[in-house]
Amino acid sequence: MKTLVGLGNPGDKYKSNRHNVGHMFIDYLKTKNSELRTIKTDCFMNISGKFVSSCVTRYKLQVSRDLYIVHDDLDIPLSKYKIQFGTGPKLHNGILSIEEELGTSEFWRIRIGVDNPSTRFARSGQGKIDGETYSLQDFTSEELKQLQPVFEKIYKQILI
Repeated sequence: MKTLVGLGNPGDKYKSNRHNVGHMFIDYLKTKNSELRTIKTDCFMNISGKFVSSCVTRYKLQVSRDLYIVHDDLDIPLSKYKIQFGTGPKLHNGILSIEEELGTSEFWRIRIGVDNPSTRFARSGQGKIDGETYSLQDFTSEELKQLQPVFEKIYKQILI
């Protein structure tokens, strides 16, 4: 069974952060009553590996077939996404933790774009901001509206 694990940080403080788009997508899926198994991490992003490993064991998942990790990606523009197998961002600590714990990179990734802070702020004329700070900021209400059609597209694609 396809099992989607949404990455994010626990607690209300992080609920609307760009870094929590994986959790947001899982919440969206729960409104769809689909037959997909959906799970949100209950730990901080950078130590997601142990959580995912316990899910693999508990549900007896075949990692390369059943496991889909849903996470934010600064290299993809807001309102875009990529579903890829065995490849993804080079500097995502949650993904690195999972790869280390599982001993493989051979699993599916649903990479949801949250935009790149240097690109975004260059367009707006504002100063620079580092990726970590940017990803821990909340989405604006306009950005949240842009995510809904993305979630719907992803949902339709993974049902195939």
